[in-house]
Amino acid sequence: MSNIDRPLSPHIQIYKPQITSVMSILHRITGAALAAGTLLLTWWLFAALSGVHAFGVFEAFRSSLIGQVMMFGWLFSFVYHFFNGIRHLKWDMGYGIEMKRVYRSGYFAIAATVILTLMIWLTAGGQ
Repeated sequence: MSNIDRPLSPHIQIYKPQITSVMSILHRITGAALAAGTLLLTWWLFAALSGVHAFGVFEAFRSSLIGQVMMFGWLFSFVYHFFNGIRHLKWDMGYGIEMKRVYRSGYFAIAATVILTLMIWLTAGGQ
């Protein structure tokens, strides 16, 4: 009686991404990026403690294209995780869980992330 060709759950070919699912996935990705970015922070601290040569090696990497992309990605991840984490804390307290507010806070978190990330990057002298 069952149709073998029928998918058992919403499949990527028929599922339309919604802001709630996209933000949830992005929250997980940015969390992993923050964990990986901690290795950069650790390298920076050890380089600063190890002397001028070690710090020069780190600075050369940081100012390279891949270093700049990684630093910008880490900053974006930090800011996004911060704003989306505040959304989740509000939800845990029972505020803003109506769908209209969920969408509004989602768009706010995205806009605030882009604006604040660019402001910090430009102010801090990102290249």
